[in-house]
Amino acid sequence: MAKTIVQKVVFKNTTPKDLYDLYMNAKKHSIATGAPARITNKEGAPFSAHDGYVTGTNLKLVKDQLIVQSWRGMDWNKKDTDSTFIIHLEPKGRNVVLHAIHSNVPENQADGVDKGWHTHYWAPWKKYLAGKPIEKYPEM
Repeated sequence: MAKTIVQKVVFKNTTPKDLYDLYMNAKKHSIATGAPARITNKEGAPFSAHDGYVTGTNLKLVKDQLIVQSWRGMDWNKKDTDSTFIIHLEPKGRNVVLHAIHSNVPENQADGVDKGWHTHYWAPWKKYLAGKPIEKYPEM
């Protein structure tokens, strides 16, 4: 049975544009996560992150507001269907609330994916935005 992961993360003193660019700009994505990414801000375009561990397609993009992707990990069972990952960026004064919904995640992958968003994205993004160096992450 598939699971849905719901996360809400507050990023202080930033803008939706900054966060959108961290995810959708390949160079910034790679630097802010410490792992190679290939991504473009074109709907229908494929992407990969963490040196190919994650692959998928951009399904719907609304600049600085919304990212919807098909998404899967390389170690998922071939019978598992792709999951859907959504980021909605909500400005709140000088902060941004990032709402992440990751649906149709295989049950045996859900805990790792849930923790992985915090470990490989939200925590490094906060460091990056604070001007602190990002360590290169080992292969997943």
